[in-house]
Amino acid sequence: MLQPEAQHAAETAQHAATAAADGKFNAGDTIIGHVANSSLDHPLIHLPKIMGIDFSVTKHVLMLWIVAAILFVGITWIVRRYLRNSPDRLVPTGAAAALEGTVEFVRDSIVLPNVGKKWVRAWTPLLLTFFVFILGANVIGLIPAFDVLALAQHSVLHMPEQSFLARVTHGGATATGNFNVTAALATISFLAIIVAGTRAHGFVQHWMNLAPKGLPWPIYFLLIPIEIMGMFVRPFALTMRLAANMTGGHIALIAILSLVFIFTEMFGRAVAGIGVGMILSLPLAVGVSGLEIIVVLVQAYVFTLLTAVFIGMAIHAHH
Repeated sequence: MLQPEAQHAAETAQHAATAAADGKFNAGDTIIGHVANSSLDHPLIHLPKIMGIDFSVTKHVLMLWIVAAILFVGITWIVRRYLRNSPDRLVPTGAAAALEGTVEFVRDSIVLPNVGKKWVRAWTPLLLTFFVFILGANVIGLIPAFDVLALAQHSVLHMPEQSFLARVTHGGATATGNFNVTAALATISFLAIIVAGTRAHGFVQHWMNLAPKGLPWPIYFLLIPIEIMGMFVRPFALTMRLAANMTGGHIALIAILSLVFIFTEMFGRAVAGIGVGMILSLPLAVGVSGLEIIVVLVQAYVFTLLTAVFIGMAIHAHH
């Protein structure tokens, strides 16, 4: 737990050194630089616009690719390795056992209670993909690999600012802290809810299920707009909850570690910053990191659970 804090501190020190050229440490720029996506004006890989949309590769796009590649290669290797050994060993062990436990947890504890036995095989793949991808992106965002690169770039390599290595160290590494990413995931959830209701009841009946039957007709003028608004509130809530929680932890960490440089600047002595760091910043940062480890698990679970609940509500509208 201490190692990520040391790397976060190293990155904060790098930003402080950069700001020192102007004579003052800017905690706001340091925090924003740590959690924000790389600028579209200086993307990692520049691509031409298509229909007015810039498809250039930024830091968070790169992180999406890295997470997808790691999960695809890792899960494929685990499954194929198990299948090769299955004639001799039917019970999975090691990584295969962990993967099987994850699949069974999502299927039996999240999908089955909400969508029902009839639809559990239809919706488990999507919800399992949500859980594994979000969890993988959250966990990889906690690993300070790019912070180490930033420290090496600042201390040893001194590559030009326009080089790929220098640009890749700028911006946050947690893709699920980007609202565009979580909005895309929530959009998939939104479409899945409509598909689930349509498959269970038919297209027309699904939309008729928005409001209960048998109510006085004036009530529907109030109830139907509320229900339609609720359709869009659900994906919006999924978007905001995941991105805000993943961004908030990183902001808290850098803000706490920035106290070292703020107090150093206030008192004009390094010993003041070191004292604040040892007594206040480091213990608080360790505590926040512990909370972040819990948050990465909880947020993957909550997003998957809420999606399963919404799909189940569309399937079992009469309940």
